Amino acid sequence: MLKISGLHYRHGKRLILDNIDLQVGAGEIVCLVGPNGAGKSTLLKCINRIMPSQHAGMTLAGDNLQDMSRRNLARAIAYVPQHTGPAMSLRVADMIALGRAPHRTWNSGDRDRRIVLDAIERLKLQTLALRPCDELSGGERQRVLLARALVQQGRLLLLDEPTSDLDLHHQLEAMTAAREIADAQGSGVLIAIHDLALAARFADRLVMLREGRVVAQGHWREVLTPQHIEAVYGVSARIGSDGDIPYVIPLRTP
Repeated sequence: MLKISGLHYRHGKRLILDNIDLQVGAGEIVCLVGPNGAGKSTLLKCINRIMPSQHAGMTLAGDNLQDMSRRNLARAIAYVPQHTGPAMSLRVADMIALGRAPHRTWNSGDRDRRIVLDAIERLKLQTLALRPCDELSGGERQRVLLARALVQQGRLLLLDEPTSDLDLHHQLEAMTAAREIADAQGSGVLIAIHDLALAARFADRLVMLREGRVVAQGHWREVLTPQHIEAVYGVSARIGSDGDIPYVIPLRTP
């Protein structure tokens, strides 16, 4: 689905991403983990062409991302940013419907409405559907933006810290929705996330970044080792699982 080779991104003299190679398969969830400043958000923005990458080969289902028009890019990639920005006075249902804009034609109204209503139900936003977005909490707005990305029905879904403003209940709902999108639509899902246990719980693969470089990638048991945690985060940690449910407990700074 997504293939990246040799991606670099430099801001002035500072090298933020250095020779990134990454793949996300159809129906696969890949989580980017690493400390603040590791380059996770920048990588998502380079893929979505918000930031122009240098010396990169990026293809989506065989199509060169650099050659796509903005409309085709919006049809192919749905993106939920880390910071939602100032709230608008649009109703929640209308905000979610904006996700259908790249697909709209003169006779697509009924289908668009069905897709929007399905997303509202999937993320349990029925009680908020008619409320203005500027009256919502940060966590509620994050769920609305996830629903807007869902209705885009892109081949690739990019989520930047989708659980950061959510309580435990809605963190689980958001990640479950991402899993359902990957399974039902066959979309590739790339998530930047700080919660290592939540990432390990839902991701097919983890990619650990430090200072713009890939330190490790693979199954969570291969990536979340005490050695990697100490080298990347500077803390010792206990990593284990309760059945198939992983956990990470930070213990102390060495």
